[in-house]
Amino acid sequence: MDLQNFFAMGGYAFYVWTAYAICFIVLAVNLMLPIVRRKKLLRELALKQKRLG
Repeated sequence: MDLQNFFAMGGYAFYVWTAYAICFIVLAVNLMLPIVRRKKLLRELALKQKRLG
């Protein structure tokens, strides 16, 4: 099996690599969103605490 045949995926390369890309994007978003939301929440709580006390 040579590398060109591997990347061609038996003629289904577009569908296979698109599926891999979508999967990678979904995983990346699932990792990043909670981190971003946590930072935003911590900023908002710190600001609210500053105003109150």
